[in-house]
Amino acid sequence: MTAIRVLLADDQALLRSAFKVLVDSEPDMEVVGEASDGAEAVRLARSERADVVLMDIRMPGTDGLAATRQISADPELAHVRVVMLTTFEVDEYVVQSLRAGASGFLGKGSEPDELLSAIRVAAAGEALLSPVATKGLIAKFLAQSGSSDEEDGPGGHSERLAALTGREREVLVQVAGGLSNDEIAERLTVSPLTVKTHVNRAMAKLGARDRAQLVVIAYESGLVRPRVE
Repeated sequence: MTAIRVLLADDQALLRSAFKVLVDSEPDMEVVGEASDGAEAVRLARSERADVVLMDIRMPGTDGLAATRQISADPELAHVRVVMLTTFEVDEYVVQSLRAGASGFLGKGSEPDELLSAIRVAAAGEALLSPVATKGLIAKFLAQSGSSDEEDGPGGHSERLAALTGREREVLVQVAGGLSNDEIAERLTVSPLTVKTHVNRAMAKLGARDRAQLVVIAYESGLVRPRVE
């Protein structure tokens, strides 16, 4: 089994060292590089063929958001998954991170097992969205930022949704609710493999890197509306 190649990007050397010891202790993953700023993270993601980047949002120079946008925009780095590290989970940067192309986010105070699980989930192409995020956080900030069809413009998310089949739209709504393939399969009375096929087709049609991007698109296009709590 090929080990997951992990890149650590944080301006705190002590934190990087702690993460490195943890990651390298696992047989299915290895740290292939460390970066203290976003520009270095982008360079190392390319040269070290990283699979997953643990990216701090706030770094001097090129910050984590800018670096994530650069990685997402580079076709040669299409396989790279970025997990944003945040100090506080309820943070406006969460949505900005997802829009930039991150697969999800993780609090710096997370337990070791959570961090390791996050790396595996991201490497598998799944969305790393915590329960707090999927219960309204993303929707709230998307609504506050005024994102809508106006931002999409010609050929935007709303128009691209027209390319989805009815079932693909239905599955997209469930994905936006934070449900896993197994949960969606149970709800729609189909097989998990069928759900996975619908998800992959929706991603291809909408130009989404992973499930996290599908969540953002579902809200930004208006397919799913923010819940009022």
